[in-house]
Amino acid sequence: MLSLGQDGRWRRRLVGGLGVPGDSLILDVAAGTGSITRSLEAEGYRVVALDQSDEMISQLDAATTPRLLATAERLPIRDEVFDALTAGYLLRYVDDLPAALRELSRVVRPGGTISMLEFGRPTGVWGPLWWLYTRICLPAAGALIGPEWGEVGRFLGPSIDRFWASNSPDDLAHLWEAAGLDQVQWERMSLGGGFVIRGVKT
Repeated sequence: MLSLGQDGRWRRRLVGGLGVPGDSLILDVAAGTGSITRSLEAEGYRVVALDQSDEMISQLDAATTPRLLATAERLPIRDEVFDALTAGYLLRYVDDLPAALRELSRVVRPGGTISMLEFGRPTGVWGPLWWLYTRICLPAAGALIGPEWGEVGRFLGPSIDRFWASNSPDDLAHLWEAAGLDQVQWERMSLGGGFVIRGVKT
């Protein structure tokens, strides 16, 4: 709902831009119920799904997908295991962003790709419309589904605003580089409503 139906297109862009062979081993962090995991597996990648919520990750419908219960800041994985790493909508939720990026980079082999998907904030004429949608329409739509979804709807817009008020794309690019990533690129999606961010482990 927050992406106005664009999430699937953003996800395909994230997966399509990994630039690693089709049989690569990929860690999908903040996997949730597995939307990115499924997209990766559909391309032939071998995937390990990781999330801090047992309730979420237990809903993964692929019984053969290995799953780990952990946080991005503390991965129970040895160094340089994975050929690539993906994450969807993770960065707003970590307590220590530089430490989390270093930890994510640690488990990727040199030359491997890290690619993430994040919500952004549209600019120009679309900015006020996005604000109205996230502050009024989204909470109302969530409330129609149920009280918990109404709470989620009220949380998301301010959460995204707070994140981008504290972190510009340039700031985040520097953090990625400090975590041992090179060739950091930002791809603006859907008028700035989403970002695909990727870098290569040095």
